Amino acid sequence: MYEERSYRKLIDKGRREFFKITVKETDLYIHARPCLKETVKELILQYRGYIEAYICQYPEFAAALNPWHLPGPAHKIIRDMADAGIKAGVGPMAAVAGVMSEYVGQELLKYSREVIVENGGDIFIKTSTPVTTAIYAGTSRLSMKIGLKIDSTQKPVSICTSSGTIGHSLSFGKADAICVISDICAIADAAATSIGNHVKTKSDIQKSIEFGKKIQGVRGIVIIMGDNIGAWGDVELVPV
Repeated sequence: MYEERSYRKLIDKGRREFFKITVKETDLYIHARPCLKETVKELILQYRGYIEAYICQYPEFAAALNPWHLPGPAHKIIRDMADAGIKAGVGPMAAVAGVMSEYVGQELLKYSREVIVENGGDIFIKTSTPVTTAIYAGTSRLSMKIGLKIDSTQKPVSICTSSGTIGHSLSFGKADAICVISDICAIADAAATSIGNHVKTKSDIQKSIEFGKKIQGVRGIVIIMGDNIGAWGDVELVPV
């Protein structure tokens, strides 16, 4: 199912130009110079091909809600998804959007000094100056009022967002937004889902952060639920 990503209209593009590429369920919003639409399309088809082929071999991979332990050899993108799910305690498909952002983003760095790949709130960033990413949190009064200042000048940074109130992605929680910062996009994506599953009420925010701190590879966490916010780690919150 495709859902219109209306928050993209709110992006202050400034000096950065973006282009959109959609292939089946994969919908990427990208900044890179030059505009590399055909390259991105080929990359999406390539990486989706590895995932789709694996699902043909192991159909249960696509529906697994628990960590997936590889029964045999697999392409690196499958191994990364499985590893992220194991670290976060969720199924491998919880990392699929994040892993796609990172794999495409890393390839684009061969052509462009700056790369931003956004995939439904899962973002791979490598820029020459710090950037601020606003947090979209649905009907919360904090939505698009608070942002994360990200310094990706030395190495890429991954920010992934999950929600129990927005979109069609599976979540067992009720938070409006759970943002996770990591060096690895697959881990950020899987961790955001896992942490989000623990947030049922505002009283769960702190203990959910404590849970998320223990996930290997997580550098920072932000949770928004209604008018309540909690944060931990390598996080610089700024007004937007």
